Amino acid sequence: MTKRAPSKYKINRRLGVNLWGRAKSPLNKREYGPGQHGQRRRKPTEYGIQLHAKQKLKGYYGNITERQFRRAYEEANRRRGDTGQNLVELLERRLDAVVYRLKFAPTVFAARQLVSHGHVKVNGKRVNISSYLVKDNDTIELKPKSREMGIVLEAAGSAERQVPDYLSVDHKAMKGTFVRGPKLSDVPYPVQMEPNLVVEFYSR
Repeated sequence: MTKRAPSKYKINRRLGVNLWGRAKSPLNKREYGPGQHGQRRRKPTEYGIQLHAKQKLKGYYGNITERQFRRAYEEANRRRGDTGQNLVELLERRLDAVVYRLKFAPTVFAARQLVSHGHVKVNGKRVNISSYLVKDNDTIELKPKSREMGIVLEAAGSAERQVPDYLSVDHKAMKGTFVRGPKLSDVPYPVQMEPNLVVEFYSR
C-alpha cells in the first residue's frame, strides 16, 4: 500500500476539507490544520488558491504522484474539449478509482491495494496496475475468492456513498461496467473540486 495511506487524514486537516466525506475524519471535530500553527489564517494569493485546488484534486485520488498527476494533465490538455473536464474524466478512468466508485473498497487507498495485489479483473483478465485506464463498456470484477473478503463485503454494504450513474454494478456477483466517461457534474465529490484552477496552475 502507498506510504501515504496511514496519514490520509492528515491530508484532510492540511487542506482544511473532509476530502472523502467520511464520518471518521478528524476534521469533523477540529476544522483546522495539524500542529501548533494549524489555526493561523492567511489571505491566500492567486497562486495559493490554484495550488490548493490542485492539492485537493490530486489528494482525493490518494495514490497519485506529482509526476502521474502532471502526466494526466498533459494528456487532458492534448485532447479536444475542455481540459478541466478531460482531466476529471481521465482520473475517473483509473482502475483504482473505478474499483473505489463501484464500492469494492472502502477507500481509494484500499482500492489501490486490491488492484496491486491482483484481486481485480478487467474484461476477464487480471490487471494489477492501478493507473490502468478503463474504457467505455469495460467489465470490472473481483476474483471469486476476493469477493468474500471482509473489507470488500463491508464496502459493498456501506450506505456512506452511492455508485454514480456512469457505472453499473452487481454487488452479488461483484462485477461492474464502466458505462461512459463522466463530466465534472457527474462525479460525486464530497467537496467542491475546481479543475479549471488546476489548469490555470499548470498553465502558468
